[in-house]
Amino acid sequence: MTFSPQRLLLCCLALTLTGCTGPADDAEEPLPTVTKPFHGAVGAGDPYYPTQGNGGYDVRGYDIDISYNPNSQHLKGEATITATATQQLSRFNLDLRGFDVKSVFVNGDRAAFTRMREHELVITPAKRVENGEELVTRVRYSGKPTSTDEDELATVGWLTTSSGGSYALGEPHSASFWYPVNETPRDKATFRLSARVPEGWVAVSIGKQKSKRTEDGWTTYTWEDTNPAASYVTTVAIDKFTVERSRLDDGTPVLSAYAPGQESKRELEARNGEIIDFLSSKFGPYPQDTAGGIYMSDSISFALETQGRPTYASWADLDTVVHEYAHQWYGNSVTIESWSDMCLNECFASYSEWLWAEAKQGMDLDQYYLNKVDELAGDDSFWADKLHKMGAGNEFDGMYGKSKLAMHALRRKVGDDVFDQVLREWAREHRHSNASWPEFERFVSDRADVELAEFFDVWFRGEEIPPDEHLYPGTLRP
Repeated sequence: MTFSPQRLLLCCLALTLTGCTGPADDAEEPLPTVTKPFHGAVGAGDPYYPTQGNGGYDVRGYDIDISYNPNSQHLKGEATITATATQQLSRFNLDLRGFDVKSVFVNGDRAAFTRMREHELVITPAKRVENGEELVTRVRYSGKPTSTDEDELATVGWLTTSSGGSYALGEPHSASFWYPVNETPRDKATFRLSARVPEGWVAVSIGKQKSKRTEDGWTTYTWEDTNPAASYVTTVAIDKFTVERSRLDDGTPVLSAYAPGQESKRELEARNGEIIDFLSSKFGPYPQDTAGGIYMSDSISFALETQGRPTYASWADLDTVVHEYAHQWYGNSVTIESWSDMCLNECFASYSEWLWAEAKQGMDLDQYYLNKVDELAGDDSFWADKLHKMGAGNEFDGMYGKSKLAMHALRRKVGDDVFDQVLREWAREHRHSNASWPEFERFVSDRADVELAEFFDVWFRGEEIPPDEHLYPGTLRP
């Protein structure tokens, strides 16, 4: 994710005035992990968002079929979720915000269901599902999709555009605003979408476009991504797009969609191949099956690394594109285990902007780093942002400023050879899986010939400017 410069300034001012926040205090009451022996857990186990996601099953794939009319803003959907039960299940939950649920079937039989709190769809199958058994759930639903501004830095969910279009976007929540989902990054799955829109409108999603057909004044677009994706990097964008197709040198298909007024962004898209080649030289082979971008016409406050096809606001620039493509390795292929691990996503993507500037613009990163440290040395609020164990609601604090300094200091602490090795091996060993920040610290420590425990503590969990021995390691020493 990348935030607009204006949004980052507002957030810094807000944090200065209000201080950091802890876990949301508007929860109705503490929730048990398991309500009864055969009930799937309410929540996936992340302490920052205890009711996000669910337990008792592992999703393998989503097959989503929606019809959406931009004029009425009405969505009709049918979702088929294929999973494997990880325990005996007499009841389990999916996450879905709003909508009128018409019916639920589990393994072909009609199931009972009810709604709980703002996002829980509680399902009781006709027959108990055994541990290890395939669990196929089909949900039919309809209504007007919604959004929320409860997330700290942006409005997320189902967003509408000035041109009358709509798109689903946000982190940590967005998928449950338009389809039933196990909304946790811990449960990645393949994704297939058929989106039916009035003729003249275009529906774009992640993955490869499998088909397009028009009938009775409606056009259906089908998309499929066979790489496992966290739900927050899935999307659908509906607008009167101009769509262009090409291929990278290795044959990877590129599809770029420009909302009305965004055709000038072709200059950015023309550099996709160069950006991917550069990042591949740092992180290893490109891990996604597609490339391209979705350029929305509105000035939303963030861009997002939707898988294989990032979604951009109208203010997006070259650094934004580099950042969101870096996430295709760090964030999308290697996905966080918990939201406290956000540095695994944003620290790498943010530092990739510096790596690009060093390689393509000849920037002296050591001197740039020293200038930044001098400039910010007396700014206590800058150093107070934690990059790990930051607390719920603070996941993005420091991720676009302090993280770059921390990563450059780490590079100088361990040396270029180890740093380069880590960037490639970490992405390779955790390709299309989940990982945690403590795992990364151990991974680096095992390859470095210097002690790193204190370094990681003061830079990534500290709330003050690091002492000189860690602020000026290696070639950064005055």
